[in-house]
Amino acid sequence: MMTTTSNQSAQGYVEDPRNEDVLVYVNGEFVRRDQARVSIFDSGFVLGDGVWEGLRLVNGKLISLEAHLDRLFEGAGSIALDIQLGRDGIRTALLETLKRNNMQDGAHVRLMVTRGTKKTPNQDPRFVIGDATVVIVAEYKTPKPEARERGLSLFTSTFRTSAPDVFDLRLNSHSRLNLIQALIQAINAGADEALMLDPRGFVASCNSTNFFILRGGELWTSTPGWSFRGITQGSVLKAWQADGRPGRECDFTLGQVYAADEAFVTGTLGGVTPVTRIDGRVIGDGRPGPLTREAYRLYLAAVT
Repeated sequence: MMTTTSNQSAQGYVEDPRNEDVLVYVNGEFVRRDQARVSIFDSGFVLGDGVWEGLRLVNGKLISLEAHLDRLFEGAGSIALDIQLGRDGIRTALLETLKRNNMQDGAHVRLMVTRGTKKTPNQDPRFVIGDATVVIVAEYKTPKPEARERGLSLFTSTFRTSAPDVFDLRLNSHSRLNLIQALIQAINAGADEALMLDPRGFVASCNSTNFFILRGGELWTSTPGWSFRGITQGSVLKAWQADGRPGRECDFTLGQVYAADEAFVTGTLGGVTPVTRIDGRVIGDGRPGPLTREAYRLYLAAVT
């Protein structure tokens, strides 16, 4: 059973009635969201065999589009998933989805690609009988302002992130069960999101976002070997360094996190979201800090 003592989320957004009428791209066709369907024999439904990307639309621009396509096709290639549309075809489908929905700003796009429909529900990819399944869902999503105003609360989960030889988190795989378990554990502990350690005991990432701390004006985020290869994470660190400020990827411990001046998480939807409590401990003065706001400003200036 899952309790719901906390109601914030790094993925939370303000409800928008326009989303009831959005058109969803499903294998080359555009259908209303309540009519969008894939087969029960689809590889993604059967066992999470697929890759995905989340993109943000700001002022008519899909932020870091080419970097997202790089990651999508690298991930697909690593699991021998042939996306027959190709890079240009996927790009065209994304832009056409936005055009069909008359979207110019404030939208979040979920691009999902699976290995396709199978002859029978099993694990073997040789039973696929068609092309890859491609679904694009574009929705109006504004992050909840309360998260940025008050900051998130994190709980350190007992579920660890995995090494690349076990489950490569740099793949945006449809399979996310261990991360969902970590989040459920955090929610039941009264927190908003889960903070996860790597198998060595160093801080890795959160269940759906990358994690940063600030200590003495220096920005730290985890090394990539045991955590997500976050596109927003990379953009934030690069923008911070480009402004002449010290920042690095490094291993750090929970003890160093508890003593941090500020903390925040990064992701496509929220950009930069402050963190004010971890494991019941107050971070800094318990309020979103000025350097976190500066990191967000630098990030926006760099990508928009």
